[in-house]
Amino acid sequence: MASLNQIDHLVVLMLENRSFDNMLGFLYTDQGNRSPSGQPFEGLTGTESNPDGNGGKVTVFRIDHTKPGAYFMPGSVPGEEYLRVNIQLFGTKELPTPAPAATNEGFVTDFAEMFPTRKGNSPDVTAADIMGCFPPEALPVLSGLARGYAVCDHWYCSVPTQTMPNRAFALAGTSQGLVSDKACQAQAKAKKVMFDTPSIFGRLSDKEIDWRIYGYNLQPLTRADFPDTKAADEQHFGRFMDFKNAAADGSLPAFTFLEPAWKHDGNSQHPNDDVAQGEQLILDVYNALRTGPDWAKTLLVITYDEHGGCYDHVPPPAGATPPDESAGEEGFDFTRFGVRVPTVLVSPLIAPGTVFRVPDDSVPLDHTSVLKTIQERWGVDPLTARDAAAPGIGEVLTLDKPRDDNPLEGVIAPVAQGENPARAVTSHLEEVYNSLVAENLLPGD
Repeated sequence: MASLNQIDHLVVLMLENRSFDNMLGFLYTDQGNRSPSGQPFEGLTGTESNPDGNGGKVTVFRIDHTKPGAYFMPGSVPGEEYLRVNIQLFGTKELPTPAPAATNEGFVTDFAEMFPTRKGNSPDVTAADIMGCFPPEALPVLSGLARGYAVCDHWYCSVPTQTMPNRAFALAGTSQGLVSDKACQAQAKAKKVMFDTPSIFGRLSDKEIDWRIYGYNLQPLTRADFPDTKAADEQHFGRFMDFKNAAADGSLPAFTFLEPAWKHDGNSQHPNDDVAQGEQLILDVYNALRTGPDWAKTLLVITYDEHGGCYDHVPPPAGATPPDESAGEEGFDFTRFGVRVPTVLVSPLIAPGTVFRVPDDSVPLDHTSVLKTIQERWGVDPLTARDAAAPGIGEVLTLDKPRDDNPLEGVIAPVAQGENPARAVTSHLEEVYNSLVAENLLPGD
C-alpha cells in the first residue's frame, strides 16, 4: 500500500447505465484483446451473439459513430429492473436459489419486449440495436484514458438491478434489501431518507476527514440518500463549477463524489441520452484534475452504477457476500454480483496500458471496492460485510514517480449528430430527483 499512501485525493465520477461491452468491449479487439504491455483483456471478438427469439441470432456489432443518432444508441431505454435483468442473464424472471450459471443470452429478446413500451424511442429502433457497442474511435476520451492509464475488465456492479440500489452499495455497502428504484423512493417517502444506514461520508466525518459531493447543475441527489449526508453541513455539497474551482486552487477533499446531469438532455450517458455529452464531462473532469496542483496525489475512478440493460457477454459471478441480514426484495439474497460495467482508473502513478484485475480466486472488483480503498487509505471501519470482503484498488498504483505525459493530448470530445427523440421526455432519474424535492428531502432549484 506504499503507493496508495501517496494518494491524498480520491475522486469518483459515477455515470449511468452502460455495460462494459457497450462502451469498452472493442477497446483491444484489433490487438487480439491484449494491451500494449501484453496483458490479456476480456473484450469482444466480434462474433458474440444472442438468440433473436425467432430461431435466429443477432451478432454484436460496432456502432458507426459517423451516422446521425449513433450517440443515442440503443435508441430506447432497455430493461434495467431486477426481473428484466434476470431475463437478460438467465432467460427467465423467476430463479431458483441458488441461481444457475448465467448465459447472457436474453438481451435481444428482453429488449424486444421493452422498447415498444418506452417513451422517447428512436423511430427505427429494433431489437438488434441492443447488440451495438461503441468502438474506441467513437469514444476517444473514455477509450483514451482506458489505454493511457488502467481499465478494469472484471469490475461488476454490486446488484443485478437498477440505479439507486447500486449507488447505495457504492457509498454504504448495502441497499438494505432493496432492488428497485421504486422501493427506494417509497422508503424515502416513509423514512425521510432513502437508505436509513450509515455511509462512507459519515465514516469519514467521524475521523474528521473531509469529503464533498458535487451535483452537475443541481443539488446532488446523493444528499438525500443517507442520514449522515442529509444532516451534513452545506460545505460538503456543491455543483460542477465548485468542483472545478476546488481542483484548480488545490482545495479538493480526501474523497470527492461526482454526479452527472440527470435530464435526458444531460450528460449521464443513460440510454438514450447523448453519450457524446458524457464524453465531454469525462474530459472536463480529467482536465480539471490534471491541470490542478494536486494531480500527482490524485486517483480518479470513472465508473457506471449499473449496465442498464446494455449487452455484455461475461456472466456475472456468484459468491458475493450479503451485506447484512436485510430481507431481500423479490427474494434476492445478494449472493451474486450484477453485470460488468466500464471502470477506468486514472492517476499519474499508473503505468500506461494497464489492465487491472484481481486474481481469479479473489473476490471480484465491484462498487464496494471504492469503499475498501478509502478504508485502506484513511483507516476507516467497514460499513457492512460486503465492503469488508471487497478487494481495494491500491495495487494499480505501480509507479514510484508521477508521470508527466498526457494521453489525451489533442483529444476533443465528439459531438452527436441528429436529434435525441427523448430530449423532451422526463428521465427516470429526473423523476427520482423531483420526488425527493417534493418530499423536501432536497432543496429545490
